[in-house]
Amino acid sequence: MSVENSVKMNRMGTEPISKLLISMSWPAILSMTIAALYNMVDSIYVSRISTNALTGISYALPVQLFIISAAVGTGVGVNSLIARRLGARRYDEANLAADTSIWLSVFSWLVFVVIGLFFARPFVGFYTDDEEIFTYGADYLSIVTTLSFCAFAEINLEKVLQATGNMIAPMIISMSGCITNIILDPIMIFGYFGLPRMEVRGAALATVIGQAVSLLVAVIIIRKQEHAVKISMKNFRIRWDIVRDIYAVGLPTIVMQSIGSVMLIGYNWIISPTPGAVAVLGVYFKIESFIFMPVFGLQQGALPLLGFNFGARNKERMISTFKVSILISCIIMAIGTIAFQMFPEFFLGLFDADDNMMRIGVNALREISWCFIPAAFGITMETVFQATGHGVYSLMASVIRQLVGILPLAYILYTTYGISMTWFSFALAELLGLLYSTIMLIILYNREIKTLDITEAV
Repeated sequence: MSVENSVKMNRMGTEPISKLLISMSWPAILSMTIAALYNMVDSIYVSRISTNALTGISYALPVQLFIISAAVGTGVGVNSLIARRLGARRYDEANLAADTSIWLSVFSWLVFVVIGLFFARPFVGFYTDDEEIFTYGADYLSIVTTLSFCAFAEINLEKVLQATGNMIAPMIISMSGCITNIILDPIMIFGYFGLPRMEVRGAALATVIGQAVSLLVAVIIIRKQEHAVKISMKNFRIRWDIVRDIYAVGLPTIVMQSIGSVMLIGYNWIISPTPGAVAVLGVYFKIESFIFMPVFGLQQGALPLLGFNFGARNKERMISTFKVSILISCIIMAIGTIAFQMFPEFFLGLFDADDNMMRIGVNALREISWCFIPAAFGITMETVFQATGHGVYSLMASVIRQLVGILPLAYILYTTYGISMTWFSFALAELLGLLYSTIMLIILYNREIKTLDITEAV
């Protein structure tokens, strides 16, 4: 390892936690917020084609979200393993984990090629008999699945860089793709500047091209700059113990990332008898991303810090990172709670909500927002689990919050009290998840963190 990279790694073990965490987190916060903005803008453009177009890509959304879940989950596993190996000064294994991430991208992509070629049309056809909606959905899904390699590869490279403490490069990588996508969407959908009008196919191709641009930028950064890990595919042989360690954290994260879409399907089914309620829930998820994304970005900065100092057996810095993460997360969530309590009409008005949506939505946004501060604690604890290689703990916390907790609670509250009380299921489920996470964190601390001694790692 070069002197420059040694200094960068020592930074994660020596620099003041608050300053370091903020410097490592703000790029991820910015890029994730821009990604949230893109998702909103993308839907607006597609909706201008027709309602059927928007409906078609909505049917494709669960599979598209699963692509993101598989890519991010694998990347989190890679991030956690590399950070721990660097902290333990096992540099060869850190490099091997980075190499392995590329091959895992290829294998993951091949799975979705099969899905795109053989299952995209039957999947969309399961939901609709409308020929136009079917065509829009099947075309979109086929493109984003069969051409998904760049999504897997660029996300894994982002996580490799984040594991070394480099948060600027992943921000540049992510933003390059998002901005490309936003620019290309109207051009390719509506056929500007001499291009043919491609409608939904144009939206899918704009997404894929944006991912390709991100991958190109990632490769340039990896090749042109020196980093604490090196990627070399020469004479590579897959080591299954590395794959196992990656997916010990990554697989639970993949499942965890996928749970949200399953929860949304179930929640929509529960409240669907009430006109306007499903639309309100959709509006909520678009708005809340601007509250939760900064917290998730903060945790991306905290993950390598926690993993590095866990590997280095530095208990004091691990605990300090956890405390600072909790404090900042709670401040962000408190601001979000106040905003939702005071300005629900404003948020709903951004989506041209009618009187019925306003009547349901004002109450909904206020009730749901009580889950924000408990979520700050839960999300931070889940990051600790991931950083220490206990992804299963994070998985169980998400299952409790988003399936075991929220759906039964929503059903009971809806059938007993009606839609007005249903939204409290979010806060109650979050408290259940927090109780579980607290218990598991105490167990983890007593078993593995309490006895950490930095002198043993020297």
